Amino acid sequence: MSAATTRSRTPDRLCAEAVDLARKAAEEAAAPGVVGEHVSLVSEGDRVVTHFFECQELGYRGWRWAVTVTRASRAKNVTLDETVLLPGPDALMAPEWVPWSERLRPGDMGPGDLLPTEAEDLRLEPGYSGEDEPPPNSVLAEHPPTHDLAELVEAEDAELTDRRTAIEATNNNGRGQIAALAEELGMRRARVLSRYGLYAAADRWEESYGAKTPMAQAAPASCDSCGFLVPIAGSLRQAFGICANEFSPADGRVVSLAYGCGGHSEAAVMPKPPTPPPPVFDSMAADEFPLRPVRDGGSVPVESDGTTDDLGHS
Repeated sequence: MSAATTRSRTPDRLCAEAVDLARKAAEEAAAPGVVGEHVSLVSEGDRVVTHFFECQELGYRGWRWAVTVTRASRAKNVTLDETVLLPGPDALMAPEWVPWSERLRPGDMGPGDLLPTEAEDLRLEPGYSGEDEPPPNSVLAEHPPTHDLAELVEAEDAELTDRRTAIEATNNNGRGQIAALAEELGMRRARVLSRYGLYAAADRWEESYGAKTPMAQAAPASCDSCGFLVPIAGSLRQAFGICANEFSPADGRVVSLAYGCGGHSEAAVMPKPPTPPPPVFDSMAADEFPLRPVRDGGSVPVESDGTTDDLGHS
């Protein structure tokens, strides 16, 4: 270890003694009454020392006011360098910042909130990709309908051309042009659910209202035989439906066909409340309750003859 390194780690005496100067600087930077006791000091280099004071402000537990002082070479006057509030080793810190797109959870959105989707969202795909067009050599392409299809196509192209010119004048990125053209073709949604988005939704619904939930494990039957199940369209109808039982915990939810609850439409009839048995009587006669104890009942002491006691024999 070199001599310069040793000198830099040893606090300068004059800078280390300038505690009052450092405290005054911390009190000027902080609010009144929040600068606590002197905690420690650290040598930052040759003739540079940082003093740490306890921060007593609410919400800043474990934080410290750090005041750095220094002096010039061969000078005895200590000057102020900077004052800053720094966290200590056990300071109360805010959690690491997370982007809103990763913080958002189901149910966080409220009235008026907007949730924009990314242009490259994996859950969505273009609503029209050209795959639905008939091949050039197909029967539909070779034999069009009997009416004059060419005239209709020319008229529609002319109308679309006029609208396209107006759309391009107001939309530089072409997104409005695609939306208007999709609406003309009967496809109002520019993007639809992709296969990835479909599988992600199915996994999410299966986890919330699937066969492995405790409610389904204790159910008398599954939803595929329940009269409250509303079928859905598309490929998901083979595995999911919508519950329409207002007393079910899944009312209005997309449920798996293997899900179930106690509100199944074909559950057993509710048992009648048990009828208490008639009271049992051990005697049909009235019991006598004498006002005075019976002499031969054992509760009344037997009176002895005084003459016999005096003679000493029975």
